[in-house]
Amino acid sequence: MAACGRGEGGGANVVNWYVFKEPSGAYDEAAADCSRRSGGRYEIRIQALPTSADTQREQLVRRLAAKDRSVDIVGMDVIWTGEFAEAGWIQPFPADRAAEISRGVLAGPLQTGTYKGRLYAAPSTSNTQLLWYRTDRVSTPPRTWDEMIDTAVSLGRQTGEPNYVAVQGNRYEGYTVWFNALLESAGGTVLGEGTGPVPPVSLEQGPTSTALGVISKLARSPAADPSLSTSTEDTTRLAFQAGRATFMVNYPFVYPSAQRDAPEVFANMGWARYPAVVAGQPSRPPLGGINLGVGAFSRKSDLAFDAVECLISEQHQVNAAVKGGLPPTLDAAYDRPEMREAYPFGDMIRESLRDAAPRPVAAAYNDVSLAVQRTLHPPRSVDPERTARALRDLVDRAVKGEALL
Repeated sequence: MAACGRGEGGGANVVNWYVFKEPSGAYDEAAADCSRRSGGRYEIRIQALPTSADTQREQLVRRLAAKDRSVDIVGMDVIWTGEFAEAGWIQPFPADRAAEISRGVLAGPLQTGTYKGRLYAAPSTSNTQLLWYRTDRVSTPPRTWDEMIDTAVSLGRQTGEPNYVAVQGNRYEGYTVWFNALLESAGGTVLGEGTGPVPPVSLEQGPTSTALGVISKLARSPAADPSLSTSTEDTTRLAFQAGRATFMVNYPFVYPSAQRDAPEVFANMGWARYPAVVAGQPSRPPLGGINLGVGAFSRKSDLAFDAVECLISEQHQVNAAVKGGLPPTLDAAYDRPEMREAYPFGDMIRESLRDAAPRPVAAAYNDVSLAVQRTLHPPRSVDPERTARALRDLVDRAVKGEALL
C-alpha cells in the first residue's frame, strides 16, 4: 500500500488507483493496458482496498481527510459522490472531459457521478437487480410485488413446501437499496431538490406508506423466509439455490453461481424485470457500481484524469463484465458479441439501468441510510402509516446532523 499521510506515493509518473481488490484480474489488466498505451507518461499502480464497502469508505475517508497526496484516482461506491464532493475530497471533471466521459453513458449510472450539476465521478462499472424465478413453478413472472407475494403464498399452500420471496432485509445498506427501489416505484423520493446546504426531505406520506406496505405484507406472510431480518445478497442466493425460494431479487452474480453450484435449479432459472409497486407503472430497479474520481490533493491531476478516461473505455468495461461480472455503464457495450454470450439477460440489465432509481446523491447520505435501516428494521415491525411518519422525522434530523445514529 502506498505511504500514509501526505506522501507522494510513488515516482513522478506513478498514478495511484485506490480501489477494491477486483478478484478476476480485470482491473489489473486495465491498469497495465492504460499504462502501456500512455507511452510512459504514467504508470497506474493499484492500491488495493478491502472487499467490504464500509471498510473501503473508512480507509478512503481517513486518507482524504488527512489530505493524502498519494490518492490520485479514487474507486468509489456510487453512493459516495455527494459526500466526497461536498467535503472537497475529489475534483470535478473539467467541462470538456465531462462531456467526453458522459457520451453514451446510461442515464442511471451517469446520475450517480453528478453532484450539484457537475460531474465528479466517471461511471466505470454498474450493477442492478433482476427478478429471478423458477420456471418449473410459475409459467409467467409476476409484474408487481403484490402479485409475486400472492403467488408465492398460493404455491406454498398448494405444495406444503417453502416457496419464499427472497429479498435483503438485514439491517445494512442492502435494506436501504430495497426500500429506495420500492419508494421510487411508488412515486416517492427520500430527498427533494434544493440548493441549500441541507437537502429538503421528501418522503411524502402517500408513496412512503405504499412502499412500506410491500415490506409489511411480505414480512407478515408465509412467503417470507424466516431469516428475512438477517438476509443479505448471499443468503438469498443460497436460499434460491437450495430450492426454498421461488422468487428472488438479486444482482447478476447469482446466475453463474447457480450454474456452477446448483445445476438442477439453474436448469429452471428464469429472469425478468424487477417488480413494480403500482400495477401499470414501471418499476425503478436498484442501482450500484463503482465510479472513478480524482483526488483533490493529488499532485498528478492531469495524469489521473487521462488515466480515468482510459480505464473506463468500452473495451475495459466489457472485459470487467465478462471476467468479473461487473455490468458496463456504456450503452453500446451491451451490443458486443462477447457481452451477449456471457450475459443472455444483458438487454434486461441495460433496460433496468436506464430506468434505475439511484439512491440519494447527498453529502449526508451515510446518515440518511442509517436512519432508514434503523427505522425499518426488522421488516416485521413496519406499520406503513406510523413508520412512514417516524422515518420522515428521523431522516430530517439525520440530514441536519441532529440524530444519534
